[in-house]
Amino acid sequence: MSRQLKVLVTGLNGVVGQALYPALKDRYEISALSRSGVNGVPPERVFKADIGDIDTLYPAMKGIDVVLNLAAGGGQSSAEGMDAGWDVMLRDNIVGAYNVLEAAKQSGVKRVILASSGAVANGYELEEPYKSLVSTEDVPLPTSWDMVNEFSEPKPVSLYGVTKLFGEDLGRYYAATTDMSVINLRISYCLKEDVAGAGRGQANWSSHRDLQQLTTLCIDAPSEIKFDIFWATSDNKKLFRDNAHAKKVLGYKPQDGVK
Repeated sequence: MSRQLKVLVTGLNGVVGQALYPALKDRYEISALSRSGVNGVPPERVFKADIGDIDTLYPAMKGIDVVLNLAAGGGQSSAEGMDAGWDVMLRDNIVGAYNVLEAAKQSGVKRVILASSGAVANGYELEEPYKSLVSTEDVPLPTSWDMVNEFSEPKPVSLYGVTKLFGEDLGRYYAATTDMSVINLRISYCLKEDVAGAGRGQANWSSHRDLQQLTTLCIDAPSEIKFDIFWATSDNKKLFRDNAHAKKVLGYKPQDGVK
């Protein structure tokens, strides 16, 4: 029987972390890192630390196989959402991303999975045909549209999106210059309640169980996957954030979608 992977999750208390935890805890030995602590994880595997302070990260990294970095400023779990202040996003999304990757490298971690965001490409939604696809109004659907994949031009329209793009390229740098594998997961429309909602959710929704499946596929991916980016989306009728790459490379098989 193979050894159970040891996975450190930052930001486990957040919306995405709580959506993932039921699947992760049954499959891996989970440790958690956060500023305030985490309920439900054995106390000896809970580390109170701040990703903005690299020296606090090393105790949590000891013996870890994979780091899943969900901690962020300006995401779903932030009171201000994507309007969070620059100082918060600088600390958590730029300095924090560097600290996590650097501490992981120095600690011998084999893989880091960075939670990126659909915000890296939100600018597409200001243009047709995507504007109609995310509209809350009863507008005619376009007959066809080009998919936005991992190789499409980024179009952030918020500083949050810009900082997430920085994280993706920082991950690319670490994958190219170290022995670590780095995977960026562009988490799309995922809320505390596991429902698609109106407007953008009809196109961009990722159900909890689809996100759980894709995340575990990233954790378990073969070492040959040194660097990659995957869109985390369910198979929605209005989908334009293309999950075909995850299907081809990882064998992702979404179970849900807005029809």
